[in-house]
Amino acid sequence: MPATPPWSPRRSAISVQLMTQFGLDHGMTLEQCLDGTGLDIRVLADPGAEVEAAQELELLRNINRQIGQRPGIGLKAGLRYHLNTYGIWGFALLSSSTFLSAAHLGLRYLDLTYAFHRMTLEEHDGEAHLVLDDSAVPEDLRNFLIDRDGGGVLRIQRDLTNQPPPIRQALFRRERPADLQPYIDELGVTPLFGQAENRIVFDSRILEMPLPGANPEVARRCEEQCRALLARRQVRTGLSGQIRDRLLGTPGRLPDMEQLADELHMTSRTLRRRLETEGSSYRALLDEVRQALAEELLATGAIRLEEIAERLGYGEASNFIHAFRRWKGVTPGRFRRG
Repeated sequence: MPATPPWSPRRSAISVQLMTQFGLDHGMTLEQCLDGTGLDIRVLADPGAEVEAAQELELLRNINRQIGQRPGIGLKAGLRYHLNTYGIWGFALLSSSTFLSAAHLGLRYLDLTYAFHRMTLEEHDGEAHLVLDDSAVPEDLRNFLIDRDGGGVLRIQRDLTNQPPPIRQALFRRERPADLQPYIDELGVTPLFGQAENRIVFDSRILEMPLPGANPEVARRCEEQCRALLARRQVRTGLSGQIRDRLLGTPGRLPDMEQLADELHMTSRTLRRRLETEGSSYRALLDEVRQALAEELLATGAIRLEEIAERLGYGEASNFIHAFRRWKGVTPGRFRRG
């Protein structure tokens, strides 16, 4: 597996919300779903939240461990990903003029989706081949994820065209499952397993199919938003970014490391180790957040130093003044006046 996976390290929490509900619908408990993920339960109710890709993978491991042996379970999971679950990326596809333009746009901004496969589109003699590269997918999740991401592709195609997929052939690297019927029902063909690559082969006539929601101006604006969202998401990455966002979001209640680890469903030792792998630490992140919040609070001109110190978790105003001088080289009072 490559040292740096090709997918974006941060992604919308919508997929985590969908997959948690999927686990619950199939008899799992919330604790079984979230075990070891480090996910805060509040993420499940926040449509604008972002999570680490690694956290989603851990959730999927829990699902695969508990119910992965059920026939077609990964495929059923993938079919839950309607276009409206992808936010602006989904709207961009819906407003594209043809299936081909939607496919090109979708692949260009694939990092805004929940896929763990790299995907490419090839054309060969009247056929359109969608190739799903699983070389970076964790080995213990390859069977489940090719089914889930493949099911997601089928759902997108149906939502775009309102028609069953014109699939000619489906080839997968995974071993042949015991029950083929779920695959035949959804693909319309009997897939081949144990192949060299993952390929879903369509009749190429689908590429020129006009889409019912075509609107070039809306598509252009949606693509601009996709571009901006991708740029923002790549700035804040990893667990460090998640913790920084969390601390900034609760300025009146800055948790200590033990409390934060508990909220993230992991031990403080695990939290420390994961931050170290990103070249960070809880102390450094807390310092960074305290500095940013201190500057904002001082800029109001209306909050006493003692109150600012209390909000930032300092027992004494003198401790806050000492820390601020270390950050900025001047006292808070001098900073406020200048």
